[in-house]
Amino acid sequence: MHYSSYSELCRGHVCRMIICDQYKKGIISGSSCKDLCDERSLVFQQCLSSSPTHQVYRGLWRDREVIIKCGVEESLKAETSPDSTHRRELILFDKPTRGTSMDEFKEMLLNFLKDKLGDQASLTVLVGRVLAMSDVNGDGKISLAEAKSIWALLQLNEFLLMLSLQEKEHTAQLLGYCGDLYITEKIPHDSLYGAQIPSVLQTVLPSPIHTIVHQWFAPAWPRRAKIAIGLLEFVEEIFHGTYGSFFICEASFRNIGYNEKYDFKVVDLRKLATEMTIKDFLKGRHCEQNSDCTYGSDCTAACDKLMKQCKNDVIRPNLAKACKLLQDYLLYGAPADLKEELQKQLRTCMTLSGLASQMEVHHSLILNNLKTLLWKKISNTKYS
Repeated sequence: MHYSSYSELCRGHVCRMIICDQYKKGIISGSSCKDLCDERSLVFQQCLSSSPTHQVYRGLWRDREVIIKCGVEESLKAETSPDSTHRRELILFDKPTRGTSMDEFKEMLLNFLKDKLGDQASLTVLVGRVLAMSDVNGDGKISLAEAKSIWALLQLNEFLLMLSLQEKEHTAQLLGYCGDLYITEKIPHDSLYGAQIPSVLQTVLPSPIHTIVHQWFAPAWPRRAKIAIGLLEFVEEIFHGTYGSFFICEASFRNIGYNEKYDFKVVDLRKLATEMTIKDFLKGRHCEQNSDCTYGSDCTAACDKLMKQCKNDVIRPNLAKACKLLQDYLLYGAPADLKEELQKQLRTCMTLSGLASQMEVHHSLILNNLKTLLWKKISNTKYS
């Protein structure tokens, strides 16, 4: 993207202006609205992404570094078109309508979550958490502004995933929201290798140079082993999670990182998809080959060549994708007495394919073997 278009799209003041205007009109609510609009203790800083539908900013909130996410597709026209703010209100904050009872809102939430996550027995707990989050002033009631704000947020796939995986320690912590703007903790290292090659250089530098740069900045091997164990634990958690199964649909070291304690963290949850999302995408989909049945960049199902339709299940499990990422990451600088066995186990793991339901035991065995191998090497050391 050219700098001119980047600066045109990346305007935090527009996002703030629109959100605060709607807050002052009583259309939206949120736990962070006062800090953003009244006290101004939540400040936009560097723009990290200029997508018109999903802007990401580094920010400062009461002296703490945070990430601010804001969907401002209509907001960009706000300064020239007074109608755009009204249009945004009609589209984003259209539900629930005035007169909706608390029981009806609960039912709305439950049906929405069933549609997105599948009919899980645990969803009533999630509905309870959503309602508790909605009640910003803690009066035991949900106002129309509170309900509209949480409903708009739930339509954002990343927010829904964050909420569903919030109990897991491997996702960024949600800190607050206002309308459809939300704030998360900043993950110090947003790449498995600890540093990103600037996008300008990525296309210019040959692949071997990428490898050398990554190895140069990567943490010490025992630290990498700890981060890798965290990634394997995350794969285990989302295989059959509390609120259903989730799939990694773009496995890249750029989407995952770690904190200052070398605990694994997912940087971009938008690269994950729920099982229901993928099944809806594949249902009745016409295909000539397997690649026609791909959601994201690598959630692929088989194509039934006879029926010319996609089958329902993803062929390659999350674990195989994780092991492919870990191959170069762990083998470089690995202890000599471990390297051969580690290479063998990673190779076995990378060849995993087939329906998850049919290989659950095999999947668990490989995952536990890898975790045990790594943990034995770093347990009882300063790195554990």
